[in-house]
Amino acid sequence: HGDEYEGQVILMNLIRELEPKHIRGRVIILPAANAPAVRAGRRTSPVDFDGEGNLNRAFPGDANGSPTLMIAHYIVNELLPHADYVLDLHSGGSSLMYIPSAEAKLGDDVKMNAEAIALVKAFGLPIGNIGEVLDDRTFAGTAKRLGIRFVGTELGGGGTVSPEILAMSEKGVRRCLKLIGTLPEDYAVEAAPETRLVYVGGEDYFVYAPDDGVFEPYVNLGAEVNKGQPAGAVHFPETPWREPSVTHFKRSGLVLCERAGGRVERGDCVFHLATDTEG
Repeated sequence: HGDEYEGQVILMNLIRELEPKHIRGRVIILPAANAPAVRAGRRTSPVDFDGEGNLNRAFPGDANGSPTLMIAHYIVNELLPHADYVLDLHSGGSSLMYIPSAEAKLGDDVKMNAEAIALVKAFGLPIGNIGEVLDDRTFAGTAKRLGIRFVGTELGGGGTVSPEILAMSEKGVRRCLKLIGTLPEDYAVEAAPETRLVYVGGEDYFVYAPDDGVFEPYVNLGAEVNKGQPAGAVHFPETPWREPSVTHFKRSGLVLCERAGGRVERGDCVFHLATDTEG
């Protein structure tokens, strides 16, 4: 996603800082996988004739499709055959802000599940999101289908780059590389801080804007909320005498993600919850 900047910076720094003498095996780094979207600073590609251009909903791709489908096809058929592990660095982009979190997508293979959770803990971010693949068109779904070990992230967002989030995430990437054996045992990394393991389930974990307008949140990122609690209100500048439209949380949980911008359209995600899990 072209407006998710944290991963781009982390990977460009990694390109410059990794020394060949440190690497065991092969490291493939794509800091701008969907290059047209990155250049435009947009979530999706501006050059796709199908109007989509969302690389993380384009897998397994199509060699004769739109530019984004062609990129997905290249990644699947030319790069992933060389990969035992995938590290997918997302953030909230321009519209969302996340508590920094690493993500494991679990399946039926108990050994792979344990390795994925170990990578999440090694990343050492405040949150470890343990869940399932919800969409087979994603990079996570493709990795699962091909039997490749996968860990993803949501690193802040809001269309900015936080020095604090960047620092903890760069350390996490190196801990993961060391854990899988790409970096040698004597490569110095800080010990991983404690990670809170959470689960994100289905539709009731999300809150969406009920109307177009300006969103007023009633809670902050990181808050603990209860089922039925008011989440926020959409105001209507074009009709200021109209009562705002209030939306509510459908379950209790931790506010893992919040809307970054004030202006919303009906159906925009404004909050995203998580609940604690043992992993």
